[in-house]
Amino acid sequence: MKKVKNKTTQNNMINYGIVILLFVIVQVLSSTGNLSRLLTGLLVPICVYTIAAVSLNLVVGFSGELSLGHAGFMCVGAFSSALFSHAMSDIPQIPRFILAILVGAVVAAVFGLIIGIPVLRLRGDYLAIVTLAFGEIIKNLINVLYIGVDDNGLHVATSSAGLHLEAGGKQILKGALGISGTGALYKDIKSSFFIIGVLLLLITLFIVQNLVHSRSGRAIMSTRDNRIAAESVGINITKYKLLAFTISAALAGVAGVLYAHNLSLLKVSVFDYNMSILVLVYVVLGGIGNIRGSIIATIILYALPELLRGFANYRMLIYAIVLIAMMLFNWAPAARNWRARVMEKVRGSKNKREVA
Repeated sequence: MKKVKNKTTQNNMINYGIVILLFVIVQVLSSTGNLSRLLTGLLVPICVYTIAAVSLNLVVGFSGELSLGHAGFMCVGAFSSALFSHAMSDIPQIPRFILAILVGAVVAAVFGLIIGIPVLRLRGDYLAIVTLAFGEIIKNLINVLYIGVDDNGLHVATSSAGLHLEAGGKQILKGALGISGTGALYKDIKSSFFIIGVLLLLITLFIVQNLVHSRSGRAIMSTRDNRIAAESVGINITKYKLLAFTISAALAGVAGVLYAHNLSLLKVSVFDYNMSILVLVYVVLGGIGNIRGSIIATIILYALPELLRGFANYRMLIYAIVLIAMMLFNWAPAARNWRARVMEKVRGSKNKREVA
């Protein structure tokens, strides 16, 4: 038991170490002027998508459910936090941003709870269907919403003229045009958004890894591995699947908060089906149930198209080859057997050194 705990702690520390090491490398490259402006612009989005991938892995990898609406939870977190930031612009920037993160996480968690309670009681692929529909419904709903604020509070309407704002009032959400100027509200700390993104990623890893290796995490994985056996020993299937799904939605909301505040113009059209599929691709190619794989796959696959921009017409071909290679490495039986043999040799040599 002690060896298992030590191994778990070691694996967790390796994941933290990878994130911190990459952060240090980026800071060194940036301070020496060896980091291009293009790559600098990718740093915060990489943090956003890595948080999203790790949180989705909690549902897909550990709970065994398929969610196709992760972008919907990111969208809810993004717009709720952006509305909060504009409505509460009198609050100092740092506490306001912390509160915006909490608002985005809580609102996304509430939506996850509302969706999960009825759907997770059912068997089959109903969660995938409902989350896909949720993402599209949220996108279309925000497209027709107009929200403004004045001395009388928030005003919500389906047209700009229907807001009836008093003199001095401010229109925040402009339907399909989205929300503008959110990043400008944090001009004093915007240069630190990458550091904030790394901290949020470390917090996400802490939450997910501690949940997975807790008693609740073992119950969640038991429902994935054998639902009938889990039910027979008294495990509440719906309760633990709902726990994983709600935490995943909340963390997706956090990713949405970071995404929204890094942009000068936030439009709902970016949170489409393709974003959900992109995050799912990162999870699958990194290895379902493999948190470290999700981190590495997201960083490589998100940055790769931009790193290959110098190859002009060949960059997407190289990108496709890398995708196929990662898929084969993670899922081909021969590759998995080879990895198992390598790990056995590594463990064997380590045990010999310990005996000696």
